[in-house]
Amino acid sequence: MAPDDHSYAPVVRGKSADSGITIVPSVCPHDCTSTCALDVERLDAKRIGRVRGSMRNDYTAGVICEKVARYAERIHHPDRLMKPLRRTGPKGSRQFAEISWADALDIVAEQFLAKARQLGSETVWPYYYAGTMGLVQRDGINRLRHAMKYSRYFSTICVTLSDTGWIAGVGAKRGADVREIDEHSDLVVIWGGNPVNTQVNVMTHAMRAKKRGAKLVVVDPYRTGTADQADIHLAVRPGTDGALAVAVMHVLFKEGYADWDYMRRYTDAPDELAAHVATRTPEWASKITGLSVEEIVSFARLYGRTKASFIRCHHGFSRSRNGAANMHAVTSLPAVTGAWKYKGGGALYGHTGMYPIKKTLIEGLDVADTSIRDLDQSRLGPILTGDREALKDGPPVTAMLIQNTNPAMVCPELELVHKGFAREDLFTCVHEQFLTETAAFADIVLPATMFLEHDDFYTASGHTYFQVTKAVIEPPGECRENHYVIAELAKRLGARHRGFDMTPWEIMDERQLVSGMWDAETNWRKGGQDFHLGFETSHFLDGFAWPDKKFRFKPDWAAYGPRGKEMPTLPDHFDVIDNATADKPFRMVAAPARTFLNSTFTETPSSQKREVRPTVMMNPEDCAALGFVEGERLEIGNERGKTIVRCKPKAGQQKGVVVVEGIWPNRNFETGMGINALTSADPGWPNGGAVFHDTAVWIRKAA
Repeated sequence: MAPDDHSYAPVVRGKSADSGITIVPSVCPHDCTSTCALDVERLDAKRIGRVRGSMRNDYTAGVICEKVARYAERIHHPDRLMKPLRRTGPKGSRQFAEISWADALDIVAEQFLAKARQLGSETVWPYYYAGTMGLVQRDGINRLRHAMKYSRYFSTICVTLSDTGWIAGVGAKRGADVREIDEHSDLVVIWGGNPVNTQVNVMTHAMRAKKRGAKLVVVDPYRTGTADQADIHLAVRPGTDGALAVAVMHVLFKEGYADWDYMRRYTDAPDELAAHVATRTPEWASKITGLSVEEIVSFARLYGRTKASFIRCHHGFSRSRNGAANMHAVTSLPAVTGAWKYKGGGALYGHTGMYPIKKTLIEGLDVADTSIRDLDQSRLGPILTGDREALKDGPPVTAMLIQNTNPAMVCPELELVHKGFAREDLFTCVHEQFLTETAAFADIVLPATMFLEHDDFYTASGHTYFQVTKAVIEPPGECRENHYVIAELAKRLGARHRGFDMTPWEIMDERQLVSGMWDAETNWRKGGQDFHLGFETSHFLDGFAWPDKKFRFKPDWAAYGPRGKEMPTLPDHFDVIDNATADKPFRMVAAPARTFLNSTFTETPSSQKREVRPTVMMNPEDCAALGFVEGERLEIGNERGKTIVRCKPKAGQQKGVVVVEGIWPNRNFETGMGINALTSADPGWPNGGAVFHDTAVWIRKAA
């Protein structure tokens, strides 16, 4: 489809005659693959009203999550940081005094320079993630990193495992368009995600298909809001998705549902795969997954006989030690049946590999030095507490600039993270919107803008639009955008790169033109440029993204990381997960809550009211066997830490599986330490990735 097919006519903007409210376009910046197009009520130069989904983007289709719909509650929150602060009490005490921006930035630069003189430039580690997904405001910190030769950044906390698993077979991070399922899919499989909580637009399209008569299957360890809408819910044990997928392939080959003509043309090793899965029976998978043989066979037959079957793969795969192997096994299914041949068939994990945007100027890639160590974001606790392997035998980290993330809540092995942040020799500057638990450890805190207060542009993963935004309102108080902080520090540090001397809009405009895209103004005026690749390419009918153009049933795992040689050659159950034991008989999933987004929105009253308090969902039979009753205080823990939650019996998950939804602030737990005290910083296979849903725990009545 041509980009102009979905252009946004600016005539619909303007003032409502009966209200006087100005409706201004924007784009949601949050870490959800929807990247929704928004219509924002601007009440005046400094205030907004309601936020709604825009119809200018037919993926958003006017629907957004309840979190963002109430964004005025967040952007005008009375606790927003408004002025720079300098710590006056112990780390974590929240004792600060106001200072000027100039003094704050001077202190940061002086500390960075002093630390680098003492231990070398690698002792400074700029740290960030996806509090905003905007490419300029999120990724500009890398330009400072590279220009100053600071430690590089291995980004692992979200998509490393699932990206690797998808690309290992398909070859590129792109796939079929979710918009197809509205009219063309006869079966929609939502696997490894709960879009009711995390990506509501998937549900918009899935429910359109279901209303038309398509079947909806959800594969998830517990009875989510998404599973409640499904015709079939397959409650697999955490980390066993690969076993289910392989057993489904067993049935597909055995009962004649495999498309041999398609596989001969489009895949690398169909005969080897068929021979391999012949021993991976539903009975074998039943023992691993906890599903019945009948459930596995029934799903396999449904998938096999339905030509237009669409699998929406989600990020749950990226939370387990074997997540890459599991993702690859699931993406092998449409290659076995040839579902890619049909409109409404195939699969999608994400589209970010399709955009032509060139990021060299944004990230300073032209001055990057790959001989400098890269430190694993997810292993922050071991890094800050001196683990030599995590530090790659380099100097300790003694200075940090943190933007767009709250690691004192969201990182695994929280006790180590807090211990590290409390070090007196660690200088930390946090650029934030609220005085988060990470900011409480900081020496300098800088007030940050929110997305409606600065310019930026966005790729999307759930859809195919590239979107430009302009600031909707003025920043409050002394809040400053990320780009400002990076550019001002560069001046003080002596960093040289032309990107520091440009405005965000200038960077955006140049990058789009250099990349063969619309200029920034045209993109903004039209409401985004659609980079849909057409049916043939998005379904890989002109070949998968490998030199031989074939889907790889046999990935070269060793090419992705040092432990790839340990992974199975063909799709299989890769048993490296944190299995339950006699001492730790439960497998825990730390799943997203509906009205929190990682640590974001935990400060808004409406989200707090809906989520109530930290709870652990347990199979009712487990509760009965242990004498637990609803609302009872339970201690949950393992060798890494422990905390206290409230019991919530919940049907629809297997015995031995427990779920704690939401990354609640540590202060909401009696112990002062949240659920990530239990999760591990161990890297997944083959080359890292956080494993938040891969945790064995014990549970007992709290004293």
